[in-house]
Formats: sequence, C-alpha cells, structure tokens
Amino acid sequence: MTKKWIATAVFLSVIILAGCAPPIRKPIGVCPGAESAVEALSSLRSRSRDIMPLKANGQCCLQYYAEGKPHTENFPVKLWMNPPIQIYLQGDVAFDPKGITIGSNEQEFWLSIKPKKISSYWWGRWSEGDFSGRLMISPKLVLEALGIAEVGEKESWSLSNEEAFDVLTERDGQGVIIKKIYISKCDYLVSKIEYFDADGQAVAIMKLDEYEEVSEWFPVPNVIKIIKRGSDGAEGLVNITISLKSVKSMNFTEKALRRLFSRPKPRGFKHIYKIVDGNMIEQPK
Repeated sequence: MTKKWIATAVFLSVIILAGCAPPIRKPIGVCPGAESAVEALSSLRSRSRDIMPLKANGQCCLQYYAEGKPHTENFPVKLWMNPPIQIYLQGDVAFDPKGITIGSNEQEFWLSIKPKKISSYWWGRWSEGDFSGRLMISPKLVLEALGIAEVGEKESWSLSNEEAFDVLTERDGQGVIIKKIYISKCDYLVSKIEYFDADGQAVAIMKLDEYEEVSEWFPVPNVIKIIKRGSDGAEGLVNITISLKSVKSMNFTEKALRRLFSRPKPRGFKHIYKIVDGNMIEQPK
C-alpha cells in the first residue's frame, strides 16, 4: 500500500465523516474584553450608528396565557426597520397576514392582535413616557435586539466580567438595577439583555444568537428569544422566539415609509387600549 493511496483514503474518510457528523464548533478563545464601561458603551454606540435599514422574513413562536390557559402560536413574520426608531413587524396568524402587528415611529408605538381569544389593540405616545414594555411584545425590545443601543448616560453604567462576557449594568439614581447587557468579549456582540422593574426584579430576558453579517460591520441575530416574567418573577408569562432569514438591507421610498411606519387605525378589535403613564386605559370603539 503506497503512501499516496493511504493519504487519499484518509482524505476520503474525512469527507465522508464530515458529511455524517455535526460540524465541530471552534472553542471560544480567551479574550480580554473592554477596559471600562465607557469603552464598552462606545463600542455599542458605534455599532448602533452603523445599522442600516433592513427587511427580513422569518418565523415566530409565541407562547402566552389568555383566560387562564396557555396558548401557542407558530406563524410566519415579515419585518422592516428604519433606524433609529421606526420598526414594523407583521405576523400571519390564522390566515390573516396582519393577525399580529408591532410598530413604532418617532411619535407612537403600537401592538395589535386579532385572534378572537385576545382581539386587542394597544398604543401610546413616546412623549407620555416609554411604556412600550407593558406590551406583550415591545417594539423597543425588537429594535434593541437588532442593535439599536439604549444605553443612556455613561455615569449610570458600570462594567464587570463574567467568564466569556463583559457585563454592563445600568442603575437609576437610587442604585436600583435597570438593565444588564451581556457582551461576548471575543466578537463584542450582545448575547443577552436583562430588564428590571422599579423594585430591581428581573421582568424580561432577551437572548440573541446566530449572528449573520448583512453587510460589512452590520451583524444581525437570526434568533431572538424574549422571555417575560410574571409579577412573582416566574418565567413563562410570555415566551417569544423570532427566527429570521433572508435579512437584507433596504432603501425605503417615501411612500413605503408612510405605509409601513404610520400607526394604523384600530378597526375590528374587541378591546382598544391607550397606555398613559404606564396604565392601560380602555378606549371607546
């Protein structure tokens, strides 16, 4: 048996085994991370400025409680984003291409759900406070998942290290934790964001995975998972997993901007709510 034949056999064996076995992931290297909160925040802000308008298709799995019972909806979604604040997502539920819609523009945010067991429309104005987090699916969370950094003043942030992650922690004037951002030290992409209420209790977790570059220096997570907790801190009140595909940069025409990012009128819903000072006030139809 010649050395050349042996080499060929080994090469073919590697090819065959590679086709049957799952790909071997490269081990995560040891990376130093940022030296200060200012440096980490600067990196997030820089990446946020590089974000381009985009469109994407995907699939959403929504698990929630209605009338005391758990429900699961799986449906295709379409998403458009025009940074920094315009976003629109629609989900095809029960053969209705707009069975679920989420949106925001410079003045307003909204969420509508048409299936009969909920059939509700919520909306609010940014000028009256950022209470979009009260919604089942918040447009601000989706924007932040796609890279629109909500980092505020640098004085409110501190930096710590947790194994492979830099952890940025934001606190209010009383020292209560508002948000934690977990950033992978090696690629400096956000892996997880935790959100806290006024009492410092974690009320939502967002996990980001499978980043893909839409263009140079413009990475987008293909998997976005949002877990909203109940008032007792238990997970599972709402679980959302959005799996994106066909993410592409886009140039919006003025007509498309008006069509996609203008709040639609609430027609055909059982309940209509306006969010004012954090309270959901039901409106007349």
